[in-house]
Parts: sequence; structure tokens; C-alpha cells
Amino acid sequence: MSVKRNVLSNYLGQGWSAVMGLAFVPLYIKYLGIEAYGLIGLFAVMQAWLSLLDLGMTPTLGREMARFTAGAHTAKSIRDLLRSLEIVCFGLALLIGLVIWAASDWLANAWLHGERLPVHVIAQSLTIMALVAALRFCEGIYRSALMGLQKQVWYNGTQALISTLRYGGALSILVLYSPTIEAFFYWQALVSLLSLIVFSSKLQSILPRSEVPAAFSRKALTAIWRFAGGMMGITFLKLMLTQVDKVLLSRLLSLENFGYYTLAATVSTVLFSLIGPVTQAIYPRMVQLVVEGNQSKVIALYHQAAQLVTVLTSSGLLLLVFFAENVIYIWSGDIELSKNVGPILSILALGSFLNGLMWMPYQCQLAHGWVKLGVGINAVAVSILIPAILWLVPKYGAMGAAWIWVALNAAYVLVGIQFMHLKLFPTEKWRWYGTDVILPLLGPLVVLIAAYLVKPSGSASRIEWFLFLISSGTLAFAASIMLAKHTRRQLSKVFSILIIKSKALIS
Repeated sequence: MSVKRNVLSNYLGQGWSAVMGLAFVPLYIKYLGIEAYGLIGLFAVMQAWLSLLDLGMTPTLGREMARFTAGAHTAKSIRDLLRSLEIVCFGLALLIGLVIWAASDWLANAWLHGERLPVHVIAQSLTIMALVAALRFCEGIYRSALMGLQKQVWYNGTQALISTLRYGGALSILVLYSPTIEAFFYWQALVSLLSLIVFSSKLQSILPRSEVPAAFSRKALTAIWRFAGGMMGITFLKLMLTQVDKVLLSRLLSLENFGYYTLAATVSTVLFSLIGPVTQAIYPRMVQLVVEGNQSKVIALYHQAAQLVTVLTSSGLLLLVFFAENVIYIWSGDIELSKNVGPILSILALGSFLNGLMWMPYQCQLAHGWVKLGVGINAVAVSILIPAILWLVPKYGAMGAAWIWVALNAAYVLVGIQFMHLKLFPTEKWRWYGTDVILPLLGPLVVLIAAYLVKPSGSASRIEWFLFLISSGTLAFAASIMLAKHTRRQLSKVFSILIIKSKALIS
């Protein structure tokens, strides 16, 4: 299956999932309140930290499945690896559920600061979260395996249906049955159980049969321990870099203010939903090319994907930087919400964009099996980040945490990228900076600075702001494409093929 088809399916599936994840948030806040939404944000933080207990299994299994398609595994060895990781994963999931359940009362009483939600409601919600987190934890290995096998068309179609059920169904439960945070999480648990069954069944059906039944294999785990250990180290440090702010803010801020920060962080991840489909489609292909030793194709694929990432994210970034409050107002219709969320969002979006630029370099490192760089750079960053958070967050709250996120990712782009190119692609660094990043960014920057200077008055309606931002964003996106050589060529080829097929159908 071609990389282009995988990218397209990822965008359709994950784009729909992202829409589902964001579309109902204003209604969740309407029925549950901003404090309850803060608990939903806390659940997202919890899930992120629990990925540390993944022990590097998820990315490692995805990589090994991709290597299996390149002939590096037999049917027996890949099934033994899967069964071994299943046993470890389900054991850890049980441990996760029990620990969170045991700590729920303490967290509700001593850590979180709810003003409207009763303590017993918070504690019960945390208990249900434990079940959902355990199910989602197990689901991760099957998702990664399917992506590694490049079954991305099926996965994205199924994931889109599950996302509709997860988010749209949750709203139906709140409206028709019980507008409570407990009901919200009970529904999430039910959908998570369904998705776990569906993904595991699909994976078992597409893996080739082995004459000998799959079994737990210490040898299979030993063969991947070095890469998995490196991935665990990177995961731990990445969590320290991206989630410590949220952990501290959940303790230092009221649940209401934490809800505002969570909402800003959620919206800023829209940029990641634009990048994920590209990296997920590119990574298995890149692993195959590395296994085959075709370095010239690896470099070409790297630049094409890196430039596409910039084109896809730069316009959205600048819209959020210049017009964050207006975007939240258009989306929610709530002026107070937009004033509380907008300033934080504009800063977080900038940091997310810088972070997104590093996704393709990071995928290249993993495809080459090189994890030491990520561990080393992140270790240095953590040693600086934690003191910075302890100093700035008590003084400046959410805004201080947001600016730390920007500074951290700016350092990655300016410093970390040097080491990566020095080892893997010594002659490609300036091409990455110039043609892959700077040029596709310049066009949207000029367009949206001009848009900011001629923006509508403060009394403009939501429809007027919507039309203005849509037109400005479209012009910015077009300007980015015009300055992106690789992306422009690929789009020209796609349009040419579509025209030829259309003519053939007509004739």
C-alpha cells in the first residue's frame, strides 16, 4: 500500500477523530461545568503519565511489525513477541487500575481543589478513570501493531467510527440520561472495552498463522530490550518535559483554572493532529528503506515529509497566535471562556508548532534505531525545565508554564537538530532549515500579519469573524504551498492524476 494512500487515510480518519474530540467540548462544559472538564483534562494527563509504564512496548512493537513486513521476522517470532508483550501489558494494566483506585480518595481530598464538585464525586470519577486508563493502555499495543503493518486505511476508518461513538455518544448520555461526570467516564469505559476487542481481533486475523501456537518468549523480549529501553527513557523524559507543567498546575491552580489551561492545551494539539497522519504513514516506509540500506530514498522521503509538516501547521499556528481569542469565541460562543483561554492558547500553539517541526527528525532517529540522542537531549532539558517550572509557575501560573513550553521547543529546533543531522544526514541540515521550514513559513507569516492589521472591529459577529479567519487562513495556506517546492510538486501530481481519471470517466 502506498505512503500517499496511508497519509490520506490517516487524515480522513484522524481528522474526523480530532473533530469529534473538539466539537463537543463546549457542550461538555455547558452540561458538566468547567470544573468537571478539568477532571477530563486530568484524565488526559493521567493517560500520558501511564504511557511510562508502557516500558517502550508500543513504539517497539510498531517498529518490529514494520520490520516484519520487510522480512526481518518469521510468523512464529512476531506472534511470540506479540503474545509476550500482551502478557506484560495486561499485567501492568491491572496494576495501573488498582493503584489509581487505591489513591482516588487521597487525590480528591489532598491534591485537587474543587469548589463546586463534591469530594466524593471527584473520588468516584477518579476510580472510573482507573478502569478507562487500564483499557486504553492495553489498546495501545494493538493500535501500534496495526500501524506498523501499514493497515492504516482499515484502522482509520474504524477509529473514526469509534471516535464518533466515544464523543458523540458521551454527549447523548449527558443530554438524555445523566449530566454528570461519572456518567461521562462510564461511557468512556464501555467504548474503550469495545475498541480493545475490535483492534485485537483485527490484528489476530491479519497476522500469518504459525504452525506452533504463540507463547510467552523471554528470548523475544530480550531481542528488543535495548531499543525498548531507549524508548522508555525517551518516553519518561518526554513526559517530564510535556506533562510536569500540568501536574504542578493541577496542584497549584483551582480546578476551574486548571480547566481553562486544559482547554487551551487541548486546542493547541490540533496542530499535532495535522502532523500525526504524516509521521504514522512515513515511519513504516522509512524503516523499510533503512533496512534495505537505501539512504538516498530515506533522505528524499525525509525532506518531503518535513516540508509537508511545515505547510500543514504553519497557517494554523499563526492563526492561533494572532487570533486565539477569536477562534475560541467562534467555536464556543462564550466570551468569558475565550478571554480566559485565548492568551494561554496563543503561547501554547507556538510551542506546539516548534515541537511539531521535530517530529520527522525524531522519526528518522527511530527508523535508524538511534535512541541515545533523544535520551541525552531530553535529560539535559529536564534538568533545566524542572527548576524553571518551580520558579515560574508559582509566580506566573499558567502563562509561565506556557512560555516554558515555547522556550523548550525553540531549543530543540535551534540546538537539538544540529546533532541529529551531524550523524544521520551531515549535508542536509541547511536544506531542512531553509526549504523545509523557513520558506513555507514566510508566506503565511506575511499574510496573517496583514490580516491582523485589517482585522474586524471588536463588535463583529461570530459569522463575520469566521468568514474573515477562513479566508485569511486559506490565503496563508496557499502562500505556504507556493513556497514549498516538494509539496507543490506532489500536489501537482495528485491533481494531474485526478484530472486524467476524471476525463477517463467522462469519456
